[in-house]
Order: sequence, then C-alpha cells, then structure tokens
Amino acid sequence: MHAVRKPPARRCRRPVRPAHAFGPVRPVRPGRFGFTARVAAGVAALALALGATACSSGGAGSAGLDGPGGPGGSGAEGPPQVPPVRQLIGDGSTADTGPQPRQPDFRRLRPGEQPPQFVVFSWDGAVQDDRHLMSYIREFGERDGAAMTYFVSGTSLLPAGRQDLYAAPRHPRGTSDTGLPADRGVVADTVREMRLAWADGSEIGTNFNAHFCGADGGAADAAGDAAGDSGGSAASGDSTGTADSADSASGTWTADEWAGEIRQARDFTQQWKTDTGLTGLDPLPFDYAKGVVGGRPPCLSDPAGLPAAAKAAGFRYLADPTAQPQVWPSQVDGLWHFPEQEVPVPGRDVETPASDQGFLSVQSGTPATGAQDPEQNAAWSRQMHDGLIAGFQRAYDGNRAPLVVAGHLESWNGSAYLKAVEDTVREVCGKPDVRCVSFKQLADWLDLQDPQVLDRLRALDVGAAPKGGWPALMRATPVTPDGQ
Repeated sequence: MHAVRKPPARRCRRPVRPAHAFGPVRPVRPGRFGFTARVAAGVAALALALGATACSSGGAGSAGLDGPGGPGGSGAEGPPQVPPVRQLIGDGSTADTGPQPRQPDFRRLRPGEQPPQFVVFSWDGAVQDDRHLMSYIREFGERDGAAMTYFVSGTSLLPAGRQDLYAAPRHPRGTSDTGLPADRGVVADTVREMRLAWADGSEIGTNFNAHFCGADGGAADAAGDAAGDSGGSAASGDSTGTADSADSASGTWTADEWAGEIRQARDFTQQWKTDTGLTGLDPLPFDYAKGVVGGRPPCLSDPAGLPAAAKAAGFRYLADPTAQPQVWPSQVDGLWHFPEQEVPVPGRDVETPASDQGFLSVQSGTPATGAQDPEQNAAWSRQMHDGLIAGFQRAYDGNRAPLVVAGHLESWNGSAYLKAVEDTVREVCGKPDVRCVSFKQLADWLDLQDPQVLDRLRALDVGAAPKGGWPALMRATPVTPDGQ
C-alpha cells in the first residue's frame, strides 16, 4: 500500500479559503449531468474573478522541446491541418490519411537519465453541442501545446430517430442514460471537432456507449418511442436489449457484453454517414480499428468483464476511473492501466481524484444534489487548480509519476473546473522536462522502456525522489546470457 501524503506547501500565490468554506465531503454520483448555461459566460466570469490573484505562467516555451523521451507538444506548430485522404474506408465515414500529425518522437531512456514528467488531460463525453465545450477545450490545448485524449461515446454519433440501432446489454433497445444527439447538426459538429483534435496530435478514445449506473443500471423502464426505421448500420451488440434485469449496471456486464459495446461504438463511428445521411461531409481522418486503442469505462467503476474484451479488440490501455495514489502505472495481461489519481485538496486534510467530479464532491456535492453557490465558484476553481498544481509539483520534484487529470464536457459550478484545468494546462505544459501527452502517447513511451527500469519507477512512493538520486536509480540494466 502506498502512503498518501499531505499536500506540500503551495507554490502558487493564490489565497485558499479555510476548510469550512468548502463544505463536507460527499460521494460523487456517477454519470453525466447536463447544464444549459453556456460555458463562455461562466469562464468569462471566472476569469474576471481570478484575474487579481492569477499565478504567472510556467514558462515561455512550448512542451515540444528536445529532452528525455523526445518532444511532447504541438503548441508552436500553428493551426492543425487535416491531411488529405489517401483512401476512404467503408461508407466514407472514416479514411486513411497516413500517419497522425504532431506525434512525439520518443526513445528509450539512457542510463542515468531522469524520466520526463508526463501529464495527461482527458475528457469524458466529448461532444460538440450548443455549449461548444469541445472546441473550447481543443483550442486552449492547441494554444498551450497539450495533446489530450477525448473519449467519445459511440452513441454520440447516432442522431435522434436512429437510437433503435443501439442494443445495450440487459436494457431495452434504443435507451441511454446519457441521451442521444438532438439533431444531425450535433453529429456533424462533433465529427468536425474530432477531425481537428486528431490533426493537432490529440487522441480519440472511446467512452463506449450509454452509461448505465446504479444498483438497477439506471435504465429507463421502457424503450420509449424509437423513431425511424431499422435501416442504416446494424447494431452489433450481443444482447437483444429487450428487458431490464435486476442487475443490469454496466459494472456487472460480462466480457461478451463488453465486446458488443466495443463493436457498436466502432460501428457507429465507422458508419455515421449512413446513419445520419450526411454523406457530403469530410470523413474522420483515421482508421478506427487502428487508431482507437483505449477507453474509459463509465460510472466510476472498473468492470471485471471489460479487460478481456478490450484486449481482444486490440486495445492497448484502459483509463480506470477509480482513483489511486500518484505512482507509476502498471501493465496487466498486456493492457496498460491508467487510473485517476488522488491529489491534495488545499485547505483540507484530504485528497480527492484529480478530476472535476472529484473536486465537485468535496465542494458542492454533485450537480444533482449539491446546492449551487455562484459566489463560491471562483474559490472552487482556485482550489481545484491549486490541488492539481500540488499534485503535479510533488511528482515533478519526486517520483515523476505521470499525472492523470480527468474532466467532463460540463460547465458545472459556472465552469469552475474547466477554468481550473485551462489554467493548469497553461501553467505546467511549458515547464522543462514536462510532456503534456495523450494516453496513447504515454503508452507509446512506456512500451519503449526497459521493463526493469519501469519496475524501479513503480517502486517509488508518492512524491518520493530516489534516495540515491536519479543516476543511481536509472543505472544500466545488466545484460545476461540467455539461460542464466
């Protein structure tokens, strides 16, 4: 068991309110919660509130500097340019455009070399609706040289009237706890943002499909009216989805049921033109079967049936939503596991997941149950920012464990958490030896390293630098003849 340490002294001159100002610790209810407020107003208000106490930026350069492991950012390369199509795939919803642009040129660490400090910013429920959150996040990532991971649900590319194509395990056909796009325009806008994010070097991962959480799965009691005919892409789930069961939450699904979820997410992405009729739009510029190599499961759970299905589908990692201490990640049965991480909550003697939901839980509760207090939004944003910086700093000065930050495309508490992440990206991604990368890029780097060196890194405790210094820890691994 790794010890969880108290937060170190803050490096940022931002005032933190006393502990009572943030309320009691409450559990986070899983799932997505929609807010109608536009993000622009919330972020603008927070920017004004935070301006007087803003910290200085973490450096003038971009993250794409030479150093251990190669470059890791793209902020100095200008606006993303989607490569020309080499070959359309299937109905033309996706295409082969060649190697993805703006990818790091990683290499194995040399003996005695300190590892880079990786930071991964990831986003669940990536969709471009009338709040324009995906473009907002993509633009500040591009500006500050941060490759990110966008987890897109397959059902986000199903327009209204075609929801009957989705057959969720143990649930009525066409149901979803996250809703479906209201019109084809949402699908078109989401595809456009996915194209630009990919061209900027960021990763498109999967958030699977519907998020059925809770003891009874959270599903609707009936399928409701599934408008539209049965044409278009065929649902490829292993369940008919005709009725709820007493134990239908996604955390209980079998490997075969998860395999059906993965196939359906793939099919909805590979056939969005057929399903929407938007055949004149540009395709996604990547082959889904090759380009999507991981995902984050819903409901803050690590489903027992998912790893086997993910490995069979060719995934290289899972972004586990349950939080763990800040240590180096492990690979289990060929899959890298990248959990959310616990970081300090400034002003309180507790830690919380490095996510919007994590800080929401210790501030106002969940969007569904917590009382909103607009006067606290700026303080809550500062608190999350300072907590992320504290977690970053103890890894940067200590064990160099990758920092994983998770967020949702939501404007909770007046966009407090979006603003906190934006400020963190700006502050850390330009620091020396820092690489703001996607999960796929982190897996690429880990796969290049000496397994014995990675074992030594995993043995470092939270925030603990090597006792004998990095040159001693990162010594060359002896080469022994085969059979000895």
